[in-house]
Amino acid sequence: MASKDRILRLKEETKMKILEAAYKIVKEEGWQALSMRKIADEIEYTAPIIYEYFSNKEAILAELNKKGFYYLAKEMEDARDKHENPAGQLEAMWMAYWNFAFKKKELYQLMFGVSMNCCTGQKSPESEAPANIVRDVIRRLMDGKEVSETEVCRKYFTFWSVIHGLISINLVNRGESDEINKLVLKDAIDGIIRSITR
Repeated sequence: MASKDRILRLKEETKMKILEAAYKIVKEEGWQALSMRKIADEIEYTAPIIYEYFSNKEAILAELNKKGFYYLAKEMEDARDKHENPAGQLEAMWMAYWNFAFKKKELYQLMFGVSMNCCTGQKSPESEAPANIVRDVIRRLMDGKEVSETEVCRKYFTFWSVIHGLISINLVNRGESDEINKLVLKDAIDGIIRSITR
């Protein structure tokens, strides 16, 4: 039994090495440079070994995409948990979203197709997790009001459209200074929260 566990652990470690190598290549050279051959060279394996773990480059991208949404949801949950009231939670979560986009720029580009052609666009529990976290807090902020799921969805997409738009502008180097961007972001978040609570 111990050897079976060791084999499974080694397989998982190899899979993680492949993903880490892929992300390293992307950070250094961009998404267009990613190939199975480069990943194999990076971890000093042969290309056929890589294919034992991932059928193609798209499978690697899908796994990185999934991990990106997992990390984003975790950062947003951590930010939410530092505040008691829903308005403070929403602001903290969207600031965490903003920070994630620039701290993990390459993952964000993959997750949302910013300045690149990839992104499967398929819904998954991981890709829906950040939105579900925000929608739960929006419902709590609207507590006491009769509100439909359509209204909750509308408020979420209002938030996301503004924040994702501002991030996208900055990722393609068309934005203002970081100080101005954060002021615009804060104004947008505060304005949307006021529209929910009035």
